[in-house]
Amino acid sequence: MKISTKGRYALRMLLDLAEHRGDGFISLKEIAERQNISKLYLEQIVSLLHTSNILRTNRGKLGGYMLAKDPSSCTVGQILRITEGSLAPVVCLDNDVNMCDRIGFCKTLPMWTGLNKVINEYLYGVTLQDMLEQHQYQGADHYVI
Repeated sequence: MKISTKGRYALRMLLDLAEHRGDGFISLKEIAERQNISKLYLEQIVSLLHTSNILRTNRGKLGGYMLAKDPSSCTVGQILRITEGSLAPVVCLDNDVNMCDRIGFCKTLPMWTGLNKVINEYLYGVTLQDMLEQHQYQGADHYVI
């Protein structure tokens, strides 16, 4: 499994919104500048996230984007599932029902199933809030005189 640029940028964008959630609606231009990401690329990501009810949008002069829910309830797994589709390490685990012709005698399936379980447990166990707190904690150790 390899996370695409779209997935990585979606996480950065949503972390930016989580970090600035007290500032009201944030324009894509501001996010793009802070994150050094193309505004055009963010527009593609926004359409995916908006239809999945992770973002709230507001049009007009004071328009922009904000998280639709608390950062503690937005998991990395949810975000990557929206942007990447399947997170499965092999094609035969992409769907809820494994339709592979080899399912009855595949010697590698248990290993792939275990890896898939670990990936999902980890990614669905990490929230945007967790990532913000981890970053703040790491920053606290970098005291310079």
